[in-house]
Amino acid sequence: MFNWLKTLFGETPEEIDMKKFLIVGLGNIGSEYTNTRHNIGFKILDHLAKNEDVTFNTAKLGDKATYKLKGRTFVLLKPSTYMNLSGKAIKYWMDKENIPLENLLVITDDLNLSFGSLRIKMKGSAGGHNGLKDTQDKLQTSNYNRFRFGISDEFSKGRQVDYVLGEWTDIENAELPERLDKCVEAIKSFGLAGINNTMNTFNGK
Repeated sequence: MFNWLKTLFGETPEEIDMKKFLIVGLGNIGSEYTNTRHNIGFKILDHLAKNEDVTFNTAKLGDKATYKLKGRTFVLLKPSTYMNLSGKAIKYWMDKENIPLENLLVITDDLNLSFGSLRIKMKGSAGGHNGLKDTQDKLQTSNYNRFRFGISDEFSKGRQVDYVLGEWTDIENAELPERLDKCVEAIKSFGLAGINNTMNTFNGK
C-alpha cells in the first residue's frame, strides 16, 4: 500500500513514526513551581531546548517543542495538566503524533535516589509518584520507559510534600548544570542508541 511512498521518500509512514520520540518532562505549571525539585522534568527539557536553540510553544494540554537530530525527531512535552493528570497529556500527544509506546520516555523526580543520580527503566511501578500513577492509568500499562532523576530524601517525618515542592539548595544548584548536561546526553542516546544501551551507559551515573 505504501510502496509508492517508500519509492518516493525512502521510508514508509510506519518507518518514519519509529524514528519519532515523545520525551515528556513532568512538573507543575506556574512560576511558584519553576525551581522546585518536583519540576525537574520541566527543567531538563528546558535545558535541552536552550542548548539546542529550540522553542517551546503553547499547545493542547502542554508546552511543546520539536528537536531533530541525525534523522530522529524528538517531540518535547511539558504537560500543563498539573502533575496528577500528566497521563492525559501524554496519551493525547502519543496519539496525535503517532508515537509508539516504546518511543515514549517520561522524566520524573525520585525520592529514593541520591541527588543527581539517574535511573532509566523500561517498566516499573509508579513508586508513589502521582504523575506516573496517572500515566499508567491513562496508558493502561506500566510498560513504558521512565527516566528518574534523584532528589534524595533529606526531609524530616511528615515534610515530604514541603520537600518535593521546595527549591534546590545552594549546593544542589551548583551541581545541577553538570547533571542537566548528563540528562540531555541520556535523552539523545535514547533516540539514537536505544533504551538498552542508554540504561547501560547512564544508570547510576
